[in-house]
Amino acid sequence: LQEVTASSRHYVDRLFDLDPQKVLQGVIDMKNAVIGNNKQKANLIVLGAVPRLLYLLQQETSSTELRTECAVVLGSLAMGTENNVKSLLDCHIIPALLQGLLSPDLKFIEACLRCLRTIFISPVTPEDLLYTDATVISHLMALLSRSRYTQEYICQIFSHCCKGPDHQTILFNHGAVQNIAHLLVSTSYKVRMQALKCFSVLAFENPQVSMTLVNVSVDGELLPQIFVKMLQRDKPIEMQLTSAKCLTSMCRAGAIRTDDSCIVLKTLPCLVRMCSKERLLEERVEGAETLAYLIETDVELQRIASITDHLIVMLADYFKYPSSVSAITDIKRLDHDLKHAHELRQAAFKLYASLGANDEDIRKKIIETENMMDRIVNGLSESSIKVRLAAVRCLHSLSRSVQQLRTSFQDHAVWKPLMKVLQNAPNEILVVASSTLCNLLLEFSPSKEPILESGAIELLCSLTQSENLALRVNGIWALMNMAFQAEQKIKSDILRGLSTEQLFQLLSDSDVNVLMKTLGLLRNLLSTRPHIDHIMSTHGKQIMQAVTLILEGEHNIEVKEQTLCILANIADGTTAKELIMTNDDILQKIKYYMSHSNAKLQLAAMFCISNLIWNEEEGSQERQDKLRDMGIVDILHKLSQSSDPNLCDK
Repeated sequence: LQEVTASSRHYVDRLFDLDPQKVLQGVIDMKNAVIGNNKQKANLIVLGAVPRLLYLLQQETSSTELRTECAVVLGSLAMGTENNVKSLLDCHIIPALLQGLLSPDLKFIEACLRCLRTIFISPVTPEDLLYTDATVISHLMALLSRSRYTQEYICQIFSHCCKGPDHQTILFNHGAVQNIAHLLVSTSYKVRMQALKCFSVLAFENPQVSMTLVNVSVDGELLPQIFVKMLQRDKPIEMQLTSAKCLTSMCRAGAIRTDDSCIVLKTLPCLVRMCSKERLLEERVEGAETLAYLIETDVELQRIASITDHLIVMLADYFKYPSSVSAITDIKRLDHDLKHAHELRQAAFKLYASLGANDEDIRKKIIETENMMDRIVNGLSESSIKVRLAAVRCLHSLSRSVQQLRTSFQDHAVWKPLMKVLQNAPNEILVVASSTLCNLLLEFSPSKEPILESGAIELLCSLTQSENLALRVNGIWALMNMAFQAEQKIKSDILRGLSTEQLFQLLSDSDVNVLMKTLGLLRNLLSTRPHIDHIMSTHGKQIMQAVTLILEGEHNIEVKEQTLCILANIADGTTAKELIMTNDDILQKIKYYMSHSNAKLQLAAMFCISNLIWNEEEGSQERQDKLRDMGIVDILHKLSQSSDPNLCDK
């Protein structure tokens, strides 16, 4: 290091010369020495050039030429490695450069902006540094009109520093849309491109921005029309892709209809083109991910995409070649693509998940694509968390098909890797994996038995205790599916696994979804007589307590109806009936709901009564007498005159 730095020392020494002319020449020589030379950049940083350059840059007495050259050298140092950028940040380069933007000299301003741009596009720079002083954004907006360079660099800074809704709102409130829109028709390609990128990050998942963009016009042309022109095949790929992203965000925000021709005939086909194996790896990744987002919630778009350019087959190539033969012009490219091949797999899984979200025929086509199930199974155990998540999403989408649950899922024992994924995965994977498990536990799915044997009950019971709402819902939902028409042992295992405390916890959950699924579980547990009697003999007291609690609480009609249906099931038991008959409080509640204003609740209450009074069952006479004394018959007479035919019949 000493030898190397010794040869660079004279550059730094000259920065301290007393003659300003020599200092300027020293900075210019330094600029020429570091261009394209990472080693030289590192040496000068080690030797302490940065604090001195920043000092000269900020000195009022420095000539504008010297200050500009300092900014250029600093920009060149920032072009090196990430460590270089860290060193510059540690020396507080950003406040110094932002201060420089207040200078009247345009060349100096451009040099500061170019350096800021280089620093902000580095992954080690925190975006928030742009937003610490509120005046910075308005000043940058004002500088947009100064030159094509200020336009290019500022748009690039904005598009790199706009991460998430808070940043979008700040830029939007500072007039980003109005200030940047006219740059889309600039004579400079670079300016047009950076402005377009700005809109693509501003509009992403942001209805406010998207709704505004639809009505903005430049030179008499609306923005969506300008974006569509930028989608055309003769435009550079980067421009086509970015404008497709803008239109996609606007469509997902509801600013453009999904059946609008600019989506169906322009945006969707453009994104499908990006998936072809002629494109570069990153274009294929971005194309597939954007298309997955565009069609995610719209059945018609899913159908159109699935029959455009053999997309389903084309995506199979994402698992084979990281790059097409035509794209590999050098060994560096090949090396890059092999390192990033997992991104292709992730993008393909995402797009398959969106394609198969609703349509049975599309799911069938996807599963029939060569080795598809094997690829998903492999994806579930990949080291990249993004690929695992996308593979689980894809599996979840396909698991909505009854046909596939019975066939392909069984043939490939998909439940095995899925259960493995569920052990200590991060929450975002757990949510999708547990949703998939819910589908694999439906009563017609052959996977149900082996899943039970592999310790699923314990796993699902632990999910019901999660802080995460989606996980609680999925845990209880899967248990509900598991209990449907299950044998008594499974039901007992579920009750044991959950524990009475946890059951009460779930029944008093603030989320109505959790409550409904828990009631659904109870209803499934309390079906078929021997099971009802068995469970009520062990847990009767607690279950009756829970029922009382809910019927007395402030709950919606669906919750109360489900609870009355549970009571009707209990009333169907042989010995369990007595728990209702000896509980005057519950009997009064049934009576109350028979006269309720809601017909659903009246019907459910009558089911309870009819299950208690079957003539052929032992003790029916005593039960009928008790109910008669309570005035139930009078209510039945009144209900038989009801205008609702269902109530009347019952």
